[in-house]
Amino acid sequence: MVMRRSLSQRRAALEQEWSQWIPSGAPQGDSVLRREVAQSWLRSLRTVDPTREQAPLVDADVNARWADSPLRTPVAELSDHLRGITEDAGYVAAITDETGTILWSCGGPLMRRRAEKLNFAPGGRWDEAHMGTNALSLALRTDRPHTVFSAEHLVAALHGWVCYCVPIRDADGRRLGVLDLSTTWDRAHPLAMSTARALATAIETALRHQAPTPPGVRLTCLGSGRLTRGGTPVRLRPRQLEILSLLALEPEGYTHERLHFAVYGDRPVGASTLKSEMSHLRRATGTDITSRVYRLTSPLTCDAVEVLAALEAGDTTTAVELYRGPLLPESQTPGIAQWRDYLEVGVRTAVLSSGSAEHALRFGERVPHDAEIHEHALTLLPPGDGRRSLAMARLHSALRS
Repeated sequence: MVMRRSLSQRRAALEQEWSQWIPSGAPQGDSVLRREVAQSWLRSLRTVDPTREQAPLVDADVNARWADSPLRTPVAELSDHLRGITEDAGYVAAITDETGTILWSCGGPLMRRRAEKLNFAPGGRWDEAHMGTNALSLALRTDRPHTVFSAEHLVAALHGWVCYCVPIRDADGRRLGVLDLSTTWDRAHPLAMSTARALATAIETALRHQAPTPPGVRLTCLGSGRLTRGGTPVRLRPRQLEILSLLALEPEGYTHERLHFAVYGDRPVGASTLKSEMSHLRRATGTDITSRVYRLTSPLTCDAVEVLAALEAGDTTTAVELYRGPLLPESQTPGIAQWRDYLEVGVRTAVLSSGSAEHALRFGERVPHDAEIHEHALTLLPPGDGRRSLAMARLHSALRS
């Protein structure tokens, strides 16, 4: 009770400070604000409306950014621990990239609903230029841990919150993003920052022990198809993307006859056509592909392969996060069609076997016509959960289609 009364008094003093300062845009007499918060207010007022109701959403595909983030694997390894902490203590956790865009979040149903109203969820932009003074923006700006309590936030919609934020760095000291733990102001506790620091340290330790990502080539074939080398797009014809995807998904490789059937089926296509395609593929990608058995020998990462690995490991959360749509959806190639069904059925089965409504809701975005997935989400969502309306709308649309 003593701690709660102290928090209430502090909150009241900050609210009074905010109400006197913000309308005028400058401090009025003696201030109770910490210097770093006051300086952030002055900067933030140039670009942020303190009455805004939520963070802006970025236009880029945040799922693709998360899939490519070096933080994804260590966070996935700690996801059960993070979910346990947030759900037991009434917090919500978030991981951002270096720009302050949230890439991943978790929390109990109540706190997650509150957070989503503020766009404190994947896609929300929380740097100082977009959301003013908050723990994430201060940690990004100063590269140090920060706590921001109640009306220390510039934006009034955040005055009911307290946030604890710690930067995350790679082995070379480069900041990759931040980890944030947030809850309502009345749950503020000194141990929360210690917990945030420990979690960030665990992620950094996992990064140091993580096998280095093979340099260079990244193949994306879920939802769309593209190849990048060192982050630069490589132009490939659809057929070349199909062949490269098949080789990535079959690390043991293909005989000429088997790959020919996987690509052309029963169509009367000469053997030289496939050999020509392989030559073009080698030149276009700079990738080493053996000839007697067609097999990739150059390092290459692929989102479909990562989904497959997550399914094999029983990691439904990672599989759902990485599954951004069907494998090369425009392709009619027999081998691609077979793998497309295999991956979708695998993720779908994992979701239907999961007791997490979050899995059903996220996968439901990718399969809008799958009524059973939306029914599963409704079964798992408790009465009063605002996301039931979304699941019901999806179910209604799927049943009408």
